[in-house]
Amino acid sequence: MTGGHGHGHGHADMLSVEDAFERVMAYFHPLEAEEKPLLQALGQVLAEDVQSPIRIPPMDNSAMDGYAVRHEAIAGAGDGSPKRLRVTGQVAAGQAPQGRVSGDCAFRIMTGAPVPEGADTIVPFEDTDEVERVQRGLGLDEIQVMRELPPGAHVRPAGEDVAEGALVLKGGTVLRPAEIGVLGSLGRERVKVIRRPVVAILATGDELLEVGAPPEPAKIYDSNTYSMAASVLRCGGVPNVLGIARDNLEDMHRKLSDGTASDLLITSAGVSKGDYDIVKDVLMERGEINFWSIRMRPAKPLAFGVIRGPEGRHIPHLGLPGNPVSTMVAFEEFARPAILRMLGKTRLARPSLEAVLEGPVHNFDGRRVFARVEVTKRGDTYYANPTGPQGSNILTSMSRANGLAICPEDVSMVDSGERVRVHMLDWNEEVEI
Repeated sequence: MTGGHGHGHGHADMLSVEDAFERVMAYFHPLEAEEKPLLQALGQVLAEDVQSPIRIPPMDNSAMDGYAVRHEAIAGAGDGSPKRLRVTGQVAAGQAPQGRVSGDCAFRIMTGAPVPEGADTIVPFEDTDEVERVQRGLGLDEIQVMRELPPGAHVRPAGEDVAEGALVLKGGTVLRPAEIGVLGSLGRERVKVIRRPVVAILATGDELLEVGAPPEPAKIYDSNTYSMAASVLRCGGVPNVLGIARDNLEDMHRKLSDGTASDLLITSAGVSKGDYDIVKDVLMERGEINFWSIRMRPAKPLAFGVIRGPEGRHIPHLGLPGNPVSTMVAFEEFARPAILRMLGKTRLARPSLEAVLEGPVHNFDGRRVFARVEVTKRGDTYYANPTGPQGSNILTSMSRANGLAICPEDVSMVDSGERVRVHMLDWNEEVEI
């Protein structure tokens, strides 16, 4: 179905979920790169290959507190025949060693400190008589080594973690705390990442009240703005909240203009058969919009297209249905993957698992049903319990859910005890099942 106000009743002109998904996703590509301070880039996608300008560690260093020695000076040491060494220096972490280790000399050394020249082995304190010497009030100008260690023991070689010039992180990597730490270890203050998409959010309808306003008999508070803005934030976008557009042309036009600097415009309500045509008329006038019916429940009506912005820009527009649950389910299925793709992510799908259903899911009219369920794990088995009445206006059914159980189009009911596929709403796309 392309464009116009046509809304069919049969299934012939209904799009499958996959079809609608492909049509929407064809519009979206990773955005351009930006440079950001390290901490601000957490969760974003690296837009450059990062090579190390340095070796890590920069020089051989000690893995233990102990003594830096030449291996040949402790060869053959044992309980009955300790090796006596003169302590001629000391080196702490962050200090450059003064002098070198030769003959039967040793340097006292701390973990992480550079290994002095001449030394090739570290003897930990516990393999010496240091504790006894201190207890007996003897000085530490000499030390006895009580056992032989293999050459190179407890020495961390320079460049063991990262060689100079090595490719440390590849472009396309999602920056987690570990990657931020790795960039810090290279001395990087800033990093190039794919920028976060700005997503404009517009609720429509005369029946909506701003939160904080006193209640009115025929009105409802605007929850969609909040569930959508929170969803945008959660998947890594930047919400640009436009507020509520009333069902009149001037207000719709003014609010839409506020959203044309964004990377995606999401509206809720005004897209289904029988809605006021103002939303549709304004959208059609400002761009090219297709109104679709999708074979899914909730969230059958969906609008998708582009809005013309300033300087010839075209902003993709997703028109979600107005019922609070439908809005959230449609966001999950269509808006979230689009935002992830703009972020440069390649894994777009929520993890899904198989669970045993603990209450029936009915399918009345051959659409794919996304039932709200609470998933729990008992033993090795996941169970999915439907969260009460499933009307698309009942937002609390969503707040009690951590998954969407899928009843396929061609199945009229999935009964208690049967296995069902569940999309996990609180697991991000990186989770491997």
